[in-house]
Amino acid sequence: MGDASFLIQAAIYLSAAIVLVPIFKRLGLGSVLGYLIAGILIGPYALQLIDDPEHVLHFAEFGVVLMLFLVGLELESQKVWELRKTLFGLGGLQVTFTLLLVAVVAHLLNFSWPVAIVIGMGVAMSSTAIGLTALSEKKLLSTPGGQASFATLLFQDLSVIPLFMLLALIAPSGDAAGFDIWAVVKAIAAIVAIIFASRTLLRPVMRVVAQTEMREIFVAFSLLLVIGVSLAMQYVGLSMALGTFLAGVLLADSEYRYELRLDIEPVKGLLLGLFFIAVGMSVDLSLLANAPLMIVGIALLIVLTKMAILMGLGRLFKYSFRDNLLFGVALSQIGEFAFVIFGVALAQNTIPRETYNILNAIVAVSMLITPLLLLLYDRFLTIQCGERPKDTITENNAVIIAGFGRFGQIVGRVLLAKGINVTIIDSDPNQVDLMREFGWRCYYGDAARLDLLEEAGIATAKLLVVAVNDPAATLEMATLVKQKWPSVSMVVRARSRTDAFDLRDLDLDPIRETFHSSLVAAKQALVAIGETPTSAAKIIKHFEQHDTEQLEATRKIRHDKKAILSMTEQGRQDLKDLLKIELSEPETL
Repeated sequence: MGDASFLIQAAIYLSAAIVLVPIFKRLGLGSVLGYLIAGILIGPYALQLIDDPEHVLHFAEFGVVLMLFLVGLELESQKVWELRKTLFGLGGLQVTFTLLLVAVVAHLLNFSWPVAIVIGMGVAMSSTAIGLTALSEKKLLSTPGGQASFATLLFQDLSVIPLFMLLALIAPSGDAAGFDIWAVVKAIAAIVAIIFASRTLLRPVMRVVAQTEMREIFVAFSLLLVIGVSLAMQYVGLSMALGTFLAGVLLADSEYRYELRLDIEPVKGLLLGLFFIAVGMSVDLSLLANAPLMIVGIALLIVLTKMAILMGLGRLFKYSFRDNLLFGVALSQIGEFAFVIFGVALAQNTIPRETYNILNAIVAVSMLITPLLLLLYDRFLTIQCGERPKDTITENNAVIIAGFGRFGQIVGRVLLAKGINVTIIDSDPNQVDLMREFGWRCYYGDAARLDLLEEAGIATAKLLVVAVNDPAATLEMATLVKQKWPSVSMVVRARSRTDAFDLRDLDLDPIRETFHSSLVAAKQALVAIGETPTSAAKIIKHFEQHDTEQLEATRKIRHDKKAILSMTEQGRQDLKDLLKIELSEPETL
């Protein structure tokens, strides 16, 4: 009977998601709001199809953990280091200032200091699940506003230990209070162990697992890896999401990062959806019915206050209005970690049950408000910033060109001169309008989006030319097409050697945009200082071959600066020796 009950619950979750999420997505309200409303409808306070949201919520929180692992896989440790000022500066100020302000206001409203501090701690947290999901859906995670949001969310995870210590200190029972030095030692030891294992043990093990050539075993290992790190971090009292994020960062330069992402992505998506459904189910509609103005009013006031704090800090850090507004909207809600803080405070008898129920309802309603604010953010930018919706693509050709600037135009002119029809997409509306003035049929839109590529006919196309002037979008597009349509050939533009490394990891042969034109310039320079045209051509040929070989060799050690410097110095000498030998031979005409 238990198995049947589990299957019935699974059918209810899936049915609710399948019916409501596409509707909300089509209405432009986003998938998150669809999941939340689905949870409200099937939960214990509406249709009562599911009566235990807490149990589901604890299980589904693993979706947030998987999301942070995948985010970590997209970041190399150097990029995380580059975010340190934003991470500790912006993130630290946000948590500290929000906690103090809310605690003071709550105390002025006649809450005791311990209860006021608990409320401040909860409100200071934002939802990693909602924030990162919305930013990823809208392709805004790589923008300055998106990076500020990500760094602040990461700092909130880092603040878990001090917040739990603070909870222990303000607990009414004396035995629960105090500073546990061993907990800190265990936490540091766990982090060091994860770093050590990621650098020394994981890759050989992953190599052995990959050699089995059994996809399901690699999937099982991927999930075991995340679960193992999560359990270790939970055991020492740290955030599971923080631990898996750290593991993801340490594996970001691994040759298996794309396989890991491909295997975990579907599981992550399902569990995140389940998490949002569980949050929706936890909304106590009876509280809303009895005091709707109080619950919704307080939630809205908190959201607007957090937006004001976030945008004020963003202005201090000199973000543009657009990025600042995105930062404020994306982190305006109270996060899922607030449920944990309030639960611990209830168990310690720091807050009464009635206050606990009201706070949980406010958290859930604040999460419902954020998707609506993001919708208003999109509409506001469309009106104020002159943005426009993507064009509807009305043709499917064998060749798609993504990006039609100075690079893509040359490719397009050659193909059209040969009589080959192409579908042209560009994300710059001014460039699209300019190209149309010159008679090109050019469509406006972001070619890194799955729906736009499908509309352009990528499934039946023979070739995709990726000529966008954005390394992150280039890599994202190439990865997506490589995974979903491996039969489609790709010609890919790389802006630098570093970009070329990432594209070569996908088994692509990228075109470095200035490389060949620079070789032409170098050949002219040689002739100008006295070399014969034949000799200059020979030198350039050997240099091109040598540089290509060194590019591949450098890719394998690109994260070891000392090794790269050594190889570069040796490469210069090898090239000199090679040219001496080759140029000592007589020229042949």
